[in-house]
Amino acid sequence: MHLTIFQAIVLALLQGVTELFPISSLGHTVILPALLGWGHLETDTSCGGQSCFLPFITSLHLGTSIALLIYFWRDWLQVGQTLVVSIRDGEVKRGGPSWVSWLIIIGSIPAGLLGVFLETPLKDAFSSPLLAATFLIVNGSILFAGEQMRRRSEAKLSMLSPQEREAQFRTLPSLSWKEAVVVGLAQSAALIPGFSRSGTTIVAGLGIHLTHEDAARFSFLLGTPIIFAAGALEVPQLFGQPASILLLVFVGAVLSGIAAYLSTKFLMKYFESGRLDPFAYYCWGAGLVSLILLWFVLGVHS
Repeated sequence: MHLTIFQAIVLALLQGVTELFPISSLGHTVILPALLGWGHLETDTSCGGQSCFLPFITSLHLGTSIALLIYFWRDWLQVGQTLVVSIRDGEVKRGGPSWVSWLIIIGSIPAGLLGVFLETPLKDAFSSPLLAATFLIVNGSILFAGEQMRRRSEAKLSMLSPQEREAQFRTLPSLSWKEAVVVGLAQSAALIPGFSRSGTTIVAGLGIHLTHEDAARFSFLLGTPIIFAAGALEVPQLFGQPASILLLVFVGAVLSGIAAYLSTKFLMKYFESGRLDPFAYYCWGAGLVSLILLWFVLGVHS
């Protein structure tokens, strides 16, 4: 695989930031190499006759998932304790903090199953920068629609007292397993380049009346096992590559993890009062500019 250290650093930082920001990491890692003329990375078939680009990009997810585990270590400790207690007692207690652990497990199932059964067509979609740019625009529309839905709801709540408004928002322990599945299905859209995992799940969370902060937290917790599994499954395909490439993978995963941790810290603070609109505008602008450059300037038609 002909990958330079500069390319590895750029792709690692790009993946680490865009995985958590609701702007699609897969979309960006498909579009940017095409715009920068790094097409040789996507067509390199030195991994057993298959492209090494996807395994490299996906292996960076290991750094991102470890960063999420570190940031939300209390939540994941709770998940482990909940599983042990539930198995020991033979029951699942709903409505409390431990119920959130089961919501994370239940919500992770849809994307995991779809990722396994749709692996081949999804890899085909991964190779199309035009498709990724188009879906990036669609992703922006989803973010915008979700925010508008929330604002209309808040306009109605403005007529209520502060106590009544507070009561309208859901807490994570109050969610049902069916609602966790709905949010998990929304996460599945991110299997397609251009759709954002965090974006679609945050919008779904807002749709079931979570606050921005709780919707973001649930989104990041749901994404952690999927992100880790994606990286772990692709890494073996890089075995047999030169030691220099494996070193770049390791360095890339570390950089991706650092970028992901800082992004998570920023976004959890941002969503205490921030909105999705800025990300929607970015997706529209980036997607449209990418389409114009790819189609009319670079002559990419697939």
